[in-house]
Amino acid sequence: MNSPDPESLFDQIADALAGPGFIVLDQPLPESLISGLIRNLQAQQPVLKPAGVGRQGDYQLNQNIRGDAIQWLEPGDSAVTEFLSWMDTLRLAINQRLFLGLFDYEAHYAVYAPGAFYQKHRDAFKGNPGRKLSTVLYLNPGWDLVAGGELVLYDEADTTQLARVAPECGKLVIFLSEDFPHEVLPATQLRLSIAGWFRIKAL
Repeated sequence: MNSPDPESLFDQIADALAGPGFIVLDQPLPESLISGLIRNLQAQQPVLKPAGVGRQGDYQLNQNIRGDAIQWLEPGDSAVTEFLSWMDTLRLAINQRLFLGLFDYEAHYAVYAPGAFYQKHRDAFKGNPGRKLSTVLYLNPGWDLVAGGELVLYDEADTTQLARVAPECGKLVIFLSEDFPHEVLPATQLRLSIAGWFRIKAL
């Protein structure tokens, strides 16, 4: 990673999660890793599938709610393997500092065509086992800020915007899955990212 002191980066993330509950990091991963992920995503484009909403019996495709296409990440490609290893190191570091009981990490590429969006939603609901921390890593070299496509985080009461994050390449967002309604605004150009979740086990 770019940081000369990974432990200080992990301290910064843990402090933010214990405080406001979210953090936006500009370039925490190596540029070489970001470049490798972009190449892998470009190779994955033919197998991307429309994303759905809901789980199991409630699962459905509805582009009026979300319009991205996805492909789940699996170890194999060197960049993907390195990224998943980085996230596992982060998982262990967060557990050591905050005792959250994170036990695994899942992630997928998310590709939004121009005009596509994801309506306001939560990644998890209070008291339910499963997703505890959400992550978004952006893979958009030379992103034009006037193109839109921001991630907007709202407070738990869903009344106030807390952050509006442009999808600039290498930027990483981490937030508590239960606490922050959020949405993805439409953009005028293709928008690439990795969406991921650290999960906890059911009691």
